[in-house]
Amino acid sequence: MAVVHENDLWTYCHDLARQARDAAAELASVSGEVKNSWVLRAASDLRRRAVELVAANEKDLAAAPGFGLSAAQIDRLKLTPAGVEKLAHALHEVVALPDPVGELIEGSVRPNGLEVQKVRVPLGVVFFIYESRPEVTVDAAALCVKSGNAVILRGGKEAAHSNRALHEVLLDAARATGVPEHAVQLVTTTDRDAVGHLLSLSEYITVAIPRGGEGLIRRVVDEARMPVIKHFTGNCHVYVDRSADLAMAERIVVNAKCQRLGVCNAAESLLVHADVAAGFLPEIARRLTDRGIELRGDAATRKLVASAIAASEEDWSTEYLGPILSVKVVGSLDEAIAHINRYGSQHTDAIVATELAACREFARRVDSSAVIINASTRFNDGGQLGLGAEIGISTDKLHARGPCGLKELTTYKYVVYGSGQIRQ
Repeated sequence: MAVVHENDLWTYCHDLARQARDAAAELASVSGEVKNSWVLRAASDLRRRAVELVAANEKDLAAAPGFGLSAAQIDRLKLTPAGVEKLAHALHEVVALPDPVGELIEGSVRPNGLEVQKVRVPLGVVFFIYESRPEVTVDAAALCVKSGNAVILRGGKEAAHSNRALHEVLLDAARATGVPEHAVQLVTTTDRDAVGHLLSLSEYITVAIPRGGEGLIRRVVDEARMPVIKHFTGNCHVYVDRSADLAMAERIVVNAKCQRLGVCNAAESLLVHADVAAGFLPEIARRLTDRGIELRGDAATRKLVASAIAASEEDWSTEYLGPILSVKVVGSLDEAIAHINRYGSQHTDAIVATELAACREFARRVDSSAVIINASTRFNDGGQLGLGAEIGISTDKLHARGPCGLKELTTYKYVVYGSGQIRQ
């Protein structure tokens, strides 16, 4: 990637942000048809240039050990031909989604004849900072542009070649379809100070969205002069109630933990009601350890699972992003809920239960962005919940919560139609 001289870094960042603001203003007059044509062209070009994209990604994979990436991080970095096809398919899903811009959220006519409309509009300019996963480059760009926003992309140095190749595809598609060229910009310097400069430019950038490790997200929150949509960690729980179908619970726990380890909606903690612990824990422990998962449990768990090691206080609040699961036996639904609300990260928490009252109580009292009943935590995902691609999962309560898709990248304004009324 290009290196920008320190003396020019501020000017470079300022120009990126200004160009993005101008592109966002241009996007206001770009039709939904043109935006969709850009997305479709990008999907077609991804397929056509798949060999080129995989070759660029192989350069990043070759350099990955030098960056100290874990096996899970390298898995997130990898882009295969099947992955490119998946990216193209995801773009078609974005095209199929309704364009949120201009949607009438609600309206009314006042007694004096004023017609009041609440209309969905873009946020403006999104500064998106992310690590490892090159497919996020495409997802973020498609979601931002379709929702009428310009985006500045800042990927990690570990995916530099992949991100640059993907951005070229997006840029060429924009030039071919009439989407403003600066609607999707890639930060082309590896200088970390560029992030700080851009985070200070609140006169141009509307919102920052970090996606990556907790250290990155905390830096963005500390330095940003504009609102931030984020989640710090994904310490997700599965609680197996005394009323659970234990065969179902086994399938859910294995999937929630093992289907993909290094993702924010993977289970990191298992809570089991004492009434079913003896019948459930030995078998689920066998299935998990067969898949290479280390169990860290409380005293009650270790009595039932000889291979489990003692859990520390820190374990209950840890997002492992790897082959470790904390396990605790609880005496009641109330204890499970209290444990989740104390140690969880308000991301994704699940209950397995057949008693409707227990499910409703769990859903009412667990304060997370997604509460899952009798299914895997892995379903807290924009595509799985019908939002199409997502730009991230938010544990905030303002402005967006949960998977952030098209609608979460918009706000609203009031449009008022009159016929000469004046206020008395």
